[in-house]
Amino acid sequence: MGPGVRDSERSVVTIGVFDGVHLGHRRVVERAVAVARERGLRAVALTFEPHPDELVRPGHRPARLTRPRRRADLLKQLGVDEVRVLEFTLEMSRLSPAEFAQRVLADGLRAACVVVGEDFTFGHRAEGDTETLRALGEKYDFTVETVMLLDALSSTEIRERLVSGDVRGAAADLGRPHRVEGVVVRGYQRGRQLGFPTANVETPPQTAIPADGVYAGWLECVPVANLPALYEGERWPAAISVGTNPTFEGVPRTVEAYALDRDDLELYGVHVAVEFAARLRGNTKFDSIEGLITQIHADVAEARRLTS
Repeated sequence: MGPGVRDSERSVVTIGVFDGVHLGHRRVVERAVAVARERGLRAVALTFEPHPDELVRPGHRPARLTRPRRRADLLKQLGVDEVRVLEFTLEMSRLSPAEFAQRVLADGLRAACVVVGEDFTFGHRAEGDTETLRALGEKYDFTVETVMLLDALSSTEIRERLVSGDVRGAAADLGRPHRVEGVVVRGYQRGRQLGFPTANVETPPQTAIPADGVYAGWLECVPVANLPALYEGERWPAAISVGTNPTFEGVPRTVEAYALDRDDLELYGVHVAVEFAARLRGNTKFDSIEGLITQIHADVAEARRLTS
């Protein structure tokens, strides 16, 4: 750390991809915030975009539990003063542990303390670990604190739960229901024709979407710049369908949410979030429209019970 840097300008830094900001992430982030408050410093969460695996493991593009804006919101809810997003480039991936510590932590963030999980690695080919970081901290004038992690809790484990449709398990690991976000677009309007108008949500690529099936959950309008702000902040219990709707052939995979007992909503062009509380069933091909409608009534009743 160069001369003339006041303590008030320094920070407590925690580092990670933080996809999902799950309960394991929360332990690390909350400890960083506590240290910052004790020392009267800023708490900074350092994260990366795109996901480092996309660069260092060609062909591997993990589904995202949270998009950057949502991830930043969740980190700030934990008390972080600033979320610093570093563009993860080929050049950055080649930084040695010493170069990362000097350029990013000491010079860039003026770190006084770095708080990480006990399995933290960094630098080119993940050559640095927590002991490396402690040694570099002595050189660049920052301390290091490690936090014990929760066993068998990782973003990868949560993605696997979602692939199997286990949204309850994912919610337990996240500390809140898993959500997907996107803009409501026009679909085939079959739900409206059947008496259950759905919001057809266009999710961004690489979104971690649960397995095909029918779910109980919630539909929420989330304000985003440059998009209509109708129903801002409103949230409704919902029955949610994920999949291709096998009763109607040739339909692409979609996420559709029916706000229970609301047939008056005009959500086209609105940014929404769909939260998953419980899986009701897998997708089924019905022999008749009447059979499908009967099942939808049963799904809606169960969704109402689970979200009441």
